[in-house]
Amino acid sequence: MIKRILVGLGTSRTAAAVTEHALDIARETPAELQGLAVTDSLRLDWTGPQPMGVGVEAAAADLRRQRHERARAEIAAAAALFAERCRAAGVGHRIAEEEGDPFEIAADLVRYHDLCVFGLRGLFEHDVVPEPRDALERLIADGVRPILAVPEEHRPIRRVLVAYSGSLESAKTFKHFVLSGLFARAAVRVVCFGDDAAAARRRVESAAGYFRAHGRDVETDAAAGDPRLEIVPYATEWQADLIVAGNSAKNLLLRKLFGETALTLLRESPLPLYLAQ
Repeated sequence: MIKRILVGLGTSRTAAAVTEHALDIARETPAELQGLAVTDSLRLDWTGPQPMGVGVEAAAADLRRQRHERARAEIAAAAALFAERCRAAGVGHRIAEEEGDPFEIAADLVRYHDLCVFGLRGLFEHDVVPEPRDALERLIADGVRPILAVPEEHRPIRRVLVAYSGSLESAKTFKHFVLSGLFARAAVRVVCFGDDAAAARRRVESAAGYFRAHGRDVETDAAAGDPRLEIVPYATEWQADLIVAGNSAKNLLLRKLFGETALTLLRESPLPLYLAQ
């Protein structure tokens, strides 16, 4: 059961979506929300190699000052939005404004929370400096999960697509989703992609049995094709609001932890993702 949710506030733009998604969960559980805003001064201060010349250092100092001012303004706006919407919903909440390495801070706080809600496209840098493209992947590699990763537009979760590969790691992901009790009223479909239709059907029926044993209605499908290419079009056609994605790859650190299919989804999905493994 979800009782404590860590909410990465990011920018004031992304804060609205992550807050609303977290509130959707908190209204059902109920859960307490902790908003997290991180200022990484080292990144804000880094302006690249400095050329020689009169006024260069003064210009760099002015840029650093502007970055810090913009970051403070973004954090203040995101925190105010988070607090206002939590109060309006009657949901218990706290805000942690931290300074330091955002990945270390998030990895520490996740130990004391049941779920993290982060933006798919923005986490910590508040639109002030470019954020590493792999920021969410780094969090996962650091052990920050389970994560509900959401786009900038909030959408109620009414239809959940579970992409099941048949691997142990993929099974761990959907089991965690079931045991968490998330989105209990949502329609669920388990789909397995592959060229061996009979094997795919066996896998999804076995997975469906787990859902049903825990009181969740579920439908199944076996589909042809490469899941890296087919999941998003399939989810769009089925009108899914959330994709539950697991791991199926065997090489490299992130792929061991996470999987080729899930990495592709993380980088390209327009839909919210539930990532637990």
